[in-house]
Amino acid sequence: MLTNKQLSELRTQLLQNKNEIENRLKQNNHYDLNKGHAHESVGELSSYDNHPGDEGTELYEREKDIALNEHSEYELTNINHALHAMSNGTYGKCAKCGKEISVERLEAIPTTLYCKEHSPDKSISHDRPAEERVLLSSLGNFDFNDERNEHVEFDAEDSWQAVAEWGTSESPSDFMNPPDHYNDMYIESDENIGYVEDYENFVGNDMYGKNTRFYPNTKYDEYSESLDEEGIMTTFGDLPAYEHDPYVEDRE
Repeated sequence: MLTNKQLSELRTQLLQNKNEIENRLKQNNHYDLNKGHAHESVGELSSYDNHPGDEGTELYEREKDIALNEHSEYELTNINHALHAMSNGTYGKCAKCGKEISVERLEAIPTTLYCKEHSPDKSISHDRPAEERVLLSSLGNFDFNDERNEHVEFDAEDSWQAVAEWGTSESPSDFMNPPDHYNDMYIESDENIGYVEDYENFVGNDMYGKNTRFYPNTKYDEYSESLDEEGIMTTFGDLPAYEHDPYVEDRE
């Protein structure tokens, strides 16, 4: 059981910590979180001409400020609860089981109202910066290697490619294997736009899906040459034997 001297020393420590936290939050304006946007804390008007790296740094600092502010406010709340427990005579006893809390634990964590076995401080905060919401896509995800989430419609990946083809902040020196051209700087820059298979550039049919024919052009020549170089008849490999013969031999 706590002595009057121990209780007085713990109250003094709690009041000192409370005063320090309140002054700190007042001086830094709650880590500048009361401002509408992170740009206000760094003197920026917008993100228009900012480097993506700078934007990432500012977002990281915003996330850190949220965590520090949440920690400070949580500590302040616990101090107030501990002072209230002192005033009503319940301080030093576990609020869960009613057993005496060891003096060593109270000296290490003077704000605690629980014994070690019933400590509730085991949750993880999920509070995130509002700026992160604009980074989440409603049309798909940006995991370019995850084919399970690939969409047929114009999704997040297509949105990025449509913008990236006009230029990004990256240069050839940023790549382990530098591309040959600045137009190849973004992911899957060689992906077909407006069509899927190469042969769609030179084949067609009427509005009823009939009268299929091909239209010789440059793309047709390139397609034929690529197949000839590989010695195959289709882009996905050679045809099986039962389909192969009619294409290469005259029927009797």
